[in-house]
Amino acid sequence: MTIFRWIIGVISALLVGGSVLSFVLFMAFDINVWLERARSLRRGAYMALLFWFNVEVWGRVVWTIITW
Repeated sequence: MTIFRWIIGVISALLVGGSVLSFVLFMAFDINVWLERARSLRRGAYMALLFWFNVEVWGRVVWTIITW
């Protein structure tokens, strides 16, 4: 699970960083393409973090059922 957490952490950090950078570029140059990219990357970050949470919760459920 530790490797999975690191992978999700790196993916989420890259997506959040890209989203922030895209938003900063939108604020600086007022080009709507950067705002759309920032929103898309933000949605990707939410998706990655929700996937991590879901795997953590259901992993514990399965582990509890197996070792009951």
